[in-house]
Amino acid sequence: MAWDEALLEAMPRLQQVVLRFYSWTEPAATFGYFQKHNEVQRLTLLRPLVRRPTGGGIVPHDADWTYSLAVPPSDPWYSLTAVRSYHRIHDWIRRAFAGLGVSCVLAPQALQSGPGQCFVGYEQYDLLWGGRKIAGAAQRRSLSGLLIQGSVQPPAADCCRSEWESSMRQTAAAGGLQWTMFDPDSLLLRRVRELALSKYSRDEWNCKK
Repeated sequence: MAWDEALLEAMPRLQQVVLRFYSWTEPAATFGYFQKHNEVQRLTLLRPLVRRPTGGGIVPHDADWTYSLAVPPSDPWYSLTAVRSYHRIHDWIRRAFAGLGVSCVLAPQALQSGPGQCFVGYEQYDLLWGGRKIAGAAQRRSLSGLLIQGSVQPPAADCCRSEWESSMRQTAAAGGLQWTMFDPDSLLLRRVRELALSKYSRDEWNCKK
């Protein structure tokens, strides 16, 4: 979470879109900025619980593939409405899975069956496989840029994460995007450490509501 917020803050300076894939060293759950900690505790047994800088519901991180996308204000994606942005990120994931021979669809409308939980029911333009939601995301837009945090539940046991990540890059490259390996500088690394220690690891942040 500290990495994602630091990248959002750094967008005016970096002036480039950053796609980050990351994983979890232990089972955990993140929850939306506007959710109440006491309610989240009752809805999931996963621990630790970490409040995200974005909205949305509870996301279990016990077997998922997580990613984030940070976009500077100068990029056309920043100007999209929240709905169009949501559609764009999940259509990108849909096409990446299609490149691996996995057929998914975007939900044409919402089906709510689990308030406060990201993967119980689905929203319009969530990604579905066999009628089940396999990808959701939350956004935060500020003067610094746009941050999208997303989670993918692998559609099948034989799906390979590294192949999906490669397909994500290849799918975007087919549209003319050129990828380079991101090398964080000392300023960004220092800000990540500050946010991790002073914010995301502290009860004052995670339990504040």
